[in-house]
Amino acid sequence: MNNQPLLIYNTLSRQKELFRPLHEGRVGMYVCGPTVYGDAHLGHARPAITFDLLFRYLQHIGYKVRYVRNITDVGHLEHDADEGEDKIAKKARVEQLEPMEVAQYYTNRFHDAMAALNCLPPSIEPHATGHIIEQQQLVRQILDHGYAYESNGSVYFDVEKYDHDHHYGILSGRSLENIKDASRELSGVGEKKNQADFALWKKAQPEHIMRWPSPWSDGFPGWHCECTAMGRKYLGEEFDIHGGGMDLVFPHHECEIAQAVASQGHQMVHYWMHNNMITIDGKKMGKSYNNFITLPEFFAGTHPLLTQAYTPMTIRFFILQAHYRSTVDFGNDALQAAEKGLARLMDGWKLLQRLQEGQKTKGQPQVEMKYVDDLRQQCYDAMNDDLNSPQVISALFDACRIINTVNDHKASITAEVAQAFADVFRTFAFDILGLTENSGASNKEREEAFGHVVDMLLEQRMQAKAEKNWALSDKIRNDLAALGFEVKDTPDGFAWSLNK
Repeated sequence: MNNQPLLIYNTLSRQKELFRPLHEGRVGMYVCGPTVYGDAHLGHARPAITFDLLFRYLQHIGYKVRYVRNITDVGHLEHDADEGEDKIAKKARVEQLEPMEVAQYYTNRFHDAMAALNCLPPSIEPHATGHIIEQQQLVRQILDHGYAYESNGSVYFDVEKYDHDHHYGILSGRSLENIKDASRELSGVGEKKNQADFALWKKAQPEHIMRWPSPWSDGFPGWHCECTAMGRKYLGEEFDIHGGGMDLVFPHHECEIAQAVASQGHQMVHYWMHNNMITIDGKKMGKSYNNFITLPEFFAGTHPLLTQAYTPMTIRFFILQAHYRSTVDFGNDALQAAEKGLARLMDGWKLLQRLQEGQKTKGQPQVEMKYVDDLRQQCYDAMNDDLNSPQVISALFDACRIINTVNDHKASITAEVAQAFADVFRTFAFDILGLTENSGASNKEREEAFGHVVDMLLEQRMQAKAEKNWALSDKIRNDLAALGFEVKDTPDGFAWSLNK
């Protein structure tokens, strides 16, 4: 194992900590995945890329990693089972589909987008609907320990009692009084003892499509149960890392901590890691702001806020250019700058490959092996400092400057140094940062990612046709035709081929 002293920022302690896994050589990591009722958007891309970076690096330095990322496909609300409507069920009713058809369709779309972004698949990808029994067992344990109560067929977590015995709010830094104050404007306590209490199990109303039998009622689990139940099933009562977006700190991850302690008497997660948000003109992305851009729209350039299409690797590079804990503000200028930066990096790599046999230039300084060793250590130091991908990219840009100097015959390099140089560049740009170019992936991987992107564009066209947006439908078809694609509409959807 590479004994790299990895520091990661633990949201629970609010400081960088030396990473010490529970088991020698093995790491358990759980990351909250998407709720599959719509296409993945830029906000989904950031945690996917952030924890793909962590997954890649932990494996690179010698750990065997079990990476679990869930799919929320159960028929309940995205953020709480107490207010609002079930988005999967709503879409199923509108489109006259089974809820699981909706969930499977968007799960497939999510996988396509992740493949295009070159995110490695997780070790295990459990679905909430496949773990209802485990979630019911969690609810029963919390009831048995006295931290939950039944009310009209639903079960709620007793936050006030838990806070008395432990402390509710250790992750977010909130107190129960703060939470109560923030809840006063909500209408009525209803079935709950306290407005801050959250649902562990909800009795299904007659119109609710997805439901399961339980000791309390025919119903469905509360949103917070699935990650606690599935994390424990696949990683044990204690595991190393739990990750997700910063918007999940409260209430989701706070409730997960409470559920774990209430059910088993001790903490389940040792390191909590959260990526920050992506904003657009300083506002959080959301449909209410009309700034909600899906990944297929980025790849096709079809959203009104986009001035062009952006490749999946441009999106990945754009996200990696900022530290995962910093806010990133979207803009076409920023994405175009990322596009140019990525091209500069790939151009440097292509030049470096040409120098594999070395290049002697009489009377010019020589690139020494010490420079390559220092570059390697600089990149490791950046990764070991809480996954500082911007510093790695900065070091690789500096490497491109040296490569250009050699290519312009202003410096010399031996074959041995050039090969070591290429090894460092390949390791950090492709293996760890996960960027791709022709030599950075197999033919099969490139063809699959290529096909996924074309399919997403054509599915976007089908949606435009269904909405009678003929201008957008024609634009996608014409743009693809200009690139050499022949598109045929079929009774089942579409077929395409590349003619040049």
